Amino acid sequence: MPQPRDRDLLAKAAQLYFIEQRSQQEIADLLGATRSNVSRMLKAARELGIVEIRITHPVSRDVQLEDLLRRRFNLADSRVLAFGPSSGDPGGVLDQVGLLAAGWLSETLGDEQVLALSWGSTLHATVRSFTPDRPHDVEVVQLVGGLSAVSSNLTGQELVRDLAARLGARYRYLHAPAILESRSALAALLGEPSIAAALDAARHADIAMVGIGARGFGSSAAIIEALRLSRDEREAFESSGVVGDVCGRYYDLSGSEVRTAVRDRILAVGLDDLRAIPTVVGVAAGREKALGILGALRGRIVDVLVCDERAARTVLDYDRKE
Repeated sequence: MPQPRDRDLLAKAAQLYFIEQRSQQEIADLLGATRSNVSRMLKAARELGIVEIRITHPVSRDVQLEDLLRRRFNLADSRVLAFGPSSGDPGGVLDQVGLLAAGWLSETLGDEQVLALSWGSTLHATVRSFTPDRPHDVEVVQLVGGLSAVSSNLTGQELVRDLAARLGARYRYLHAPAILESRSALAALLGEPSIAAALDAARHADIAMVGIGARGFGSSAAIIEALRLSRDEREAFESSGVVGDVCGRYYDLSGSEVRTAVRDRILAVGLDDLRAIPTVVGVAAGREKALGILGALRGRIVDVLVCDERAARTVLDYDRKE
């Protein structure tokens, strides 16, 4: 049995990790230990009852809609937030969809995996809700470059760092902007070895979690505005049949990427790269995201869908009408 002083040390390590969200390396530096020792200390703290893990399910799921989505679109899994007290509050719905996505990740993520993230408000809600019950030996990477067109705490770099800290994991930045002024600027960045390596790491992820955007809404609209397209380029984009985007890659209702000037100025993995990742989880909230979700499902861009009941019903309604 550990001595009282040892138990105090275990409690201190647990406090730093589970409450203060410090990384294992930070804790090791503070306590004068190694990262592997910190991992063993956290395990011992759980085994001795110093840390108690309680799993609650604060959100209600619509299992019937989940089954309909899985069967209709041949999904590996789906999670649908049922209507509840917060259904009239967009912020409340977003937070609860984030909880559902975080729950899926907690159940699924294993050690020695690479986890890739895109960006956006739904992923921000997911990361904010994620409270793992143990450290994970994983690497967290970016799928898309930095986005100055949206709030800084929603960008890929911030989410990657935050999630890695919660997991006690390693992380890799993609040190490049997502939006470029020209095709030649994009080509020049793609030729940089560090950027090519970061994108290659993302392409070889085991799990990718992505936000699903819808044309004309939120960050999807912000990216188009930030690109400052010419009148002809904007008209070509608007007439392309675009319904949504994932990682800044815009697609039509069949899930095929639209071939416009936008495609040549975004630094991110491609849709085919995403399709090659074993498990891609799409997270979205709101009825307005329905066409974007439907295109992602029809195009086999995502394998798992996490959304709210209104979005799910609207997706199925659109699909029946089409």
